[in-house]
Amino acid sequence: MPALPRRLVPIFAVAAGAAAANLYYAQPLLVDLQADFHAGPGEAGWVPTLAQVGYALGMLLVVPLGDVVARRPLILRLTALTALLLAAAPFSPSLAVLAGLHLFIGLCTCVPQLLVPLAADLAPPEERGRVVGTVMSGLLVGILLSRTFSGVVGESAGWHAVFWAGAGMTALMWLLLRTSLPDEPPRPSVPYGELLRSCFTLVRRYPDLRLHSALGGLAFAAFTTFWVTLVLHLSRLPGGYGARAAGLYGVIGVVGAIAAPVVGRVADAHGGRVINAVGCACIVLSFGLLWIGRSSLLLIGLAVVALDFGTQASHINNQARIFALDPAARSRLNTVYMVNYFTGGALGSLAGTWAWVHAGWAGVCATGAGLSALALLLLAARRLTERAATPRHTSVT
Repeated sequence: MPALPRRLVPIFAVAAGAAAANLYYAQPLLVDLQADFHAGPGEAGWVPTLAQVGYALGMLLVVPLGDVVARRPLILRLTALTALLLAAAPFSPSLAVLAGLHLFIGLCTCVPQLLVPLAADLAPPEERGRVVGTVMSGLLVGILLSRTFSGVVGESAGWHAVFWAGAGMTALMWLLLRTSLPDEPPRPSVPYGELLRSCFTLVRRYPDLRLHSALGGLAFAAFTTFWVTLVLHLSRLPGGYGARAAGLYGVIGVVGAIAAPVVGRVADAHGGRVINAVGCACIVLSFGLLWIGRSSLLLIGLAVVALDFGTQASHINNQARIFALDPAARSRLNTVYMVNYFTGGALGSLAGTWAWVHAGWAGVCATGAGLSALALLLLAARRLTERAATPRHTSVT
């Protein structure tokens, strides 16, 4: 496998961000979709939720192929399909059709999770955390700015224009990847069924994979609990803010995203779970700020920075640890982790929407804080278990 040229790292980061953005265009548009399709918030919430479900399915059914087939043609085909699905979205005759399209958009948008293991394969071991952190930073920036882009374009030109623009950007990324992605040496041929079964073998074999998958899923569930309901909360504030205001918070969240390469370097040097603990604690703190400052645009902005930093810090450390478990199975390790991660995201979208409908903003804040607190409890339980299993040396006098 050739070494990773430095010029490819930012290309991988931009491509990961542009692909991940496709999952989140709908979130700032929920109020507009409710009005256009005469739906309630619970119904409109299915559009981003099914995008997350589709992404989890892509992790489970498509990403494992990255260990046994050439990733370049696979990435290019998925990118082309995503562009076509986005172009079809504005023609949806009903909310159900739009939600169904988002299921398949999510399925095809698993490209970042093929790019991350590829970058980890190409990077020298001593730089793997930094490279993965940089690519993941691009992914999170794409997620955050997708909301800004969607909010601004949606408010000025309508929600249809958002998806057409997304299709155009995805087509441009296809051209960039076609000219940039390296060829790979032949990989061992493994039957598809055996390949999928081996993912469960990895889960049984590696306790760290189970732990960090659970941590990632809980953190991302808290993250989506907030973002799927933000526009609904802002629309009820005295200013009656809409999609544009919700989207602009994505720009503020980029401050937290730029910490990803720094976290990657720390993971290269130490790799301790303290990074996960700090990240989850930041998420709990962010939901406390969201409740205290529920009517303050400034405090909501500070909470967004803490939330995005905490989510990204935990995520980068999770991936740095799981990629070190088995170099020959990085795509499948990433599959297990990301299936849990985005299943958490889908459940967080559902939980956030349910909490909003039944308990308002207080319910949203309690749900997000509870999910991240559960992650801290898992970390504490693992630490106690490891201490109990460590043999104690007694001195003989």
